[in-house]
Amino acid sequence: MPPHQNLDEINGSLACRKPYHRNGSLNNNPEGKEALADRNLDHVNLKKRVGLLSGVCLIVGTMIGSGIFISPKGVLAGTGSVGLSLMVWVGCGIISLFGALSYAELGTMITKSGAEYAYLHEAFGPFHKTLGPIPAFLFAWTSVLILKPALFGVVSMSFALYTTEPFFECGPPETLVKIVSILCLLLVSAINCYSVNMATKVQNFFTAAKLIAIAVITIGGFVYMGKGEIEEISTGFEDTIQSPSLIALAFYDGLWAYDGWNNLNYITEEIQNPRRNLPLAIMIGIPLVTVCYLFTNLSYLTVMTRAELLQSTAVAATWGDRVLGVAAVFIPISVALSTFGAANGSCFTGGRLTFVAAREGHLPQVLSYVHLKKFTPLPSLLVSTFLAGLMVLMGDIFALIDFFSFTAWMFYGSTMAALLVLRYTMKDVERPYKVPIILPVSVLCVSIYLVIAPIINDPRIEFLYAFVFVISGLVFYVPFVVMKKSLPYTDTVTKFIQLILWCAPSKYESEYVGD
Repeated sequence: MPPHQNLDEINGSLACRKPYHRNGSLNNNPEGKEALADRNLDHVNLKKRVGLLSGVCLIVGTMIGSGIFISPKGVLAGTGSVGLSLMVWVGCGIISLFGALSYAELGTMITKSGAEYAYLHEAFGPFHKTLGPIPAFLFAWTSVLILKPALFGVVSMSFALYTTEPFFECGPPETLVKIVSILCLLLVSAINCYSVNMATKVQNFFTAAKLIAIAVITIGGFVYMGKGEIEEISTGFEDTIQSPSLIALAFYDGLWAYDGWNNLNYITEEIQNPRRNLPLAIMIGIPLVTVCYLFTNLSYLTVMTRAELLQSTAVAATWGDRVLGVAAVFIPISVALSTFGAANGSCFTGGRLTFVAAREGHLPQVLSYVHLKKFTPLPSLLVSTFLAGLMVLMGDIFALIDFFSFTAWMFYGSTMAALLVLRYTMKDVERPYKVPIILPVSVLCVSIYLVIAPIINDPRIEFLYAFVFVISGLVFYVPFVVMKKSLPYTDTVTKFIQLILWCAPSKYESEYVGD
């Protein structure tokens, strides 16, 4: 990797252009004081500004997007009955909790940000100097270039659809949706680049907004149940589908509704007291989401029949028309707020993965730099936003996620395998939180199924293309990571970016002895 400027060089270059502040001095800004203090070092680190409440809100806010409001019907279609569909929703919550608790063991033992990337690197990296880091590199390659920006782009497009649709009877023009999506990406990115504190406050606010919306739907459902509207719920397990493969696919749909259970592990280095707050936030957040999903589906089924729910293209909107009357506009507003909050969480966590992978030498090193005053990973956030915007402009981003979805479970399973490996290779290392071995083994088995199921159920050449893309990362791994080659003028570009973005190198520093 190319050499970089240290803080002394940057300070010299910037001496003639001091940043403007309202009171005329950097010393009057609390963040500025931290920056001045850190100038005596040769690196700048991210600060611990995420507490327990913000951690819970990040988990809940990224797990609950637009799906539960728009189309929570995949589970019902795969099970056929109300009783079994509700059992699947709860079962998916339990599986997600098992996975997240397994990640909590890894995150409290390896207090690095980056989630799967950090754990794969720690587990398999020591086995071989060249081959060991490959799983972590391929995860970063796939996630940074496809999965993370695609998810960021999708939730931004969902926000655009729900904010523009009320103004067009036949649906908003595609160009307008893309413009609003890009504006959403830029606004969210600006918030995250400006301040971690602001990003967490935005996340907390929009998470509260979506929980209020779910509470309204839940209360409405209970009111209808109190009126005796329980015909559909009382059918129980009638018409249950007997096909194990279809029921298994219902779990597949349900588990994607819970996707995001691992997001807090992407920012472990920024969590205050992570050995306490990481597992505690998981224990609060995921059961809360499970209860929300269960009650929301119960409420839908008190107002609509199974057939109506399966036919509706916007389930919550249909529910609102019947229950809220003139106040039904509350539903699209709630969905818009929910998707904006999910976009903020996607940006927050996706940028950290890019940041950590670059710090380990698996991406251009400049992407691991941190803003001198704001302590945000500015270059990595900008790259993540650029890639998301590119995907929004290119076309069918939803199909891209469909074809790459199995790769996410491939890496979830690999991380469970990493936990099992670390139980053997690092058995004497302190584990502040340790899960029963059955939890990661169960999630590993589920992950194997979820990699294979979509391919067997609907084999298409696009799945092969996705797999080829994953392993094609080795084409870049050998020259740029193993052989440590660099492109011409890389050092010049790095220094230019440092000066323009006012950022400096970072490195991992654990607050715990022995990490």
